[in-house]
Amino acid sequence: MPEKMRLSGKRLTATLVTALTLALSGCSMDTTAPGSARQDAASDAKGSFGPVDCRKAKCIALTFDAGPGKDTPELLDILKERKVHATFFLLGKHHVLKYPETVQRIEDEGHEVANHTWTHKILTDEKPDGIRAELEKTQTAIERVTGKKPRLMRPPQGRTDDQVSKISKELGLSQVLWSATAKDYSTNDSALITKRIVDQASKDGVILLHDIYKGTVPAVPGIVDALQKDGYTFVTVPELMAPAVPEPGTIYRP
Repeated sequence: MPEKMRLSGKRLTATLVTALTLALSGCSMDTTAPGSARQDAASDAKGSFGPVDCRKAKCIALTFDAGPGKDTPELLDILKERKVHATFFLLGKHHVLKYPETVQRIEDEGHEVANHTWTHKILTDEKPDGIRAELEKTQTAIERVTGKKPRLMRPPQGRTDDQVSKISKELGLSQVLWSATAKDYSTNDSALITKRIVDQASKDGVILLHDIYKGTVPAVPGIVDALQKDGYTFVTVPELMAPAVPEPGTIYRP
């Protein structure tokens, strides 16, 4: 199959996956692609591109949900060895509170620390006070560890609506969805996890993995090595959209 056709197929698959995610949340909402935000900001000559200019580099963001967990230090060792920075969407109650040293290490080693709610409740099923509590408790817990409040959040299952966006904006949080997922919650097969991500990878894409499942951390070296061999540069989500900065309340999806 010609390379252009393969790439088009990957982008179509990613688009359909994200569209289905939004459809399942019961809403049709405006989203912004990180690459589009970068292009708009670059045309206005505002801000800094940081360590990587993703207009020129073939950038992709590696993200991990629902940690930290017992295997996260091993993951951090892998990322440090390969000089890769990622974005970690952390759960509060049984994760940030249980592994504060790991949260601090994530921050210290240059990764982006982000919010994945307090107890992984589906935010679109919650009333406003419940949405706020799920996000605000994790903001506070992370700030107590790192001294900084996150600027990004990922709604559980990608389910969001206008109320979630409104409260996110009030809390200074942007929402980040994804374009590639291994569905690693459903398999411990590291080779399969690697294949799924490599097959779905695309420029300016966002990879979704979970560092709490048995097969995921062992898959990361193969994912990083294969994508770097294919010319990809790994960046955090904010680096992907630089010189634009995350806008609170905005939903970003590739």
